[in-house]
Amino acid sequence: MERLKGQANGIASSETGQDSYFSRRQLRGNANGGLLWAFGVGSVIAGNFYGWNYGLVEGGFWGLTMATLLMAVMYLCMAYSLAELSAALPYAGSLYLYTRNAFGSYWGFICGILVTIEYILATAALVFGLANYLKLVVPGIPTSLAWLLFYVVFAAIIIQSLELTMYASLWLTVLAIVILVLFYGSALVTQAFRPELLFNIPADTGQSANWLPKGWQGVFSAVPYGIWFYLAIEILPLTSEETKDVPKSMPTGLITAMFTLIALSLLTLALNTGIGGGAIVIAQSSVPLADGLEVYLGKEFVSFLTIPIAIILGFAASLPTQIYGYSRILFSLSRAGYIPRWISVTNHNAVPNRAVILGTGIGMLCIQILDIGSEVVDAVILNMTVFGAVLSYILVMFSYIKLKISRPDLPRPYKSPLGNVGAMIAALLAIFALVACLFKPAYQAGIWGILIVLAIATLYYFFFSRHHLVTQSSDDKFYTL
Repeated sequence: MERLKGQANGIASSETGQDSYFSRRQLRGNANGGLLWAFGVGSVIAGNFYGWNYGLVEGGFWGLTMATLLMAVMYLCMAYSLAELSAALPYAGSLYLYTRNAFGSYWGFICGILVTIEYILATAALVFGLANYLKLVVPGIPTSLAWLLFYVVFAAIIIQSLELTMYASLWLTVLAIVILVLFYGSALVTQAFRPELLFNIPADTGQSANWLPKGWQGVFSAVPYGIWFYLAIEILPLTSEETKDVPKSMPTGLITAMFTLIALSLLTLALNTGIGGGAIVIAQSSVPLADGLEVYLGKEFVSFLTIPIAIILGFAASLPTQIYGYSRILFSLSRAGYIPRWISVTNHNAVPNRAVILGTGIGMLCIQILDIGSEVVDAVILNMTVFGAVLSYILVMFSYIKLKISRPDLPRPYKSPLGNVGAMIAALLAIFALVACLFKPAYQAGIWGILIVLAIATLYYFFFSRHHLVTQSSDDKFYTL
């Protein structure tokens, strides 16, 4: 490596990457719009099986419904903006790279750290929830063994090849959707769904149980759980270097996935809440889908069906995509020199296996630390995940607006029909969601943990990584500053 003299952008010094450096850090693939649709839906669909229901405690049915609709608008606006950015800058760094181009290398790094936190903690939340479902089938299984099993199996799929990951995601996503649709139909056909059960959350003094039992404050408190229905759809731009015809495939995959997720979220919210013991029971459940199925299939049959329904068809569609997400952002940060470069070396199948293993190890450590015996540990992880995510959304949406102004010459093969207005709506709703994350005192310890990580990352950046950034001397295609 040849050290360049001076500093790039007045902040970060750079190094030129020789051909051999990048040849050992190559991604390749041929994903199309259909595979991206499945990958996008699959990355999120586990949110229909677990996590969202805690929002019923916060806002009741209508409070969570309004929070979910607000977040649907935010994610749809953001999806259009990301489709444009990914077509203009079709590289694996995605969100962090957009921020780096707009606001410089430091803010790019911070965005990358936030995205890494999001995917590692989202995976931890999924693994935690998956273990809850597994315990219905194998009550005596040690929790730590269940966590390890899920991490190892799905990390192995990612390491094997992109093709296996994509096609596994496709079929598991389709099967998960089929199971949800069968659940919706069964709830209606058997008349197990009863609208009055949506409103049995006890109302606070002066509030209506049939409207907003926790008042308008409940809508605000339910926002992090509304996000859970859509969290991680932004994982799709990370596939840009492994996608065929990004300007066509990425918008198709992103937008169709978003509309699919919106439809599923509203059906799950209504039909899984108004069944069995209703909102008051589903709100407290760590396995809401299983509790819903129990109503018309019977408890013994539900226990038998937990494996194919909740594990193979639900969580199995989301876990490989989430692991893929943190592996690609770690790969991209490493290839750029922000974190040690050995992490980004790829294997013979052009997969960053070291990044997969590193992220998986960190995730397993996080879930062990966070498992403090609290009954709300999964909700705490969820809130931490959302907090990290919305911070990155704010940065990226303002990056979209900034690049529209400062880089009007940037080729944009696809343009969002919502333009700056859509990006601003998404940014404002993300700020609203950020404040909602800070609202519950019980979760603030976890949020402080994320802020501490960001503080450490800042020190690391200024004292080390900004002096070791990598760029290509002739074609600055990956890391334009």
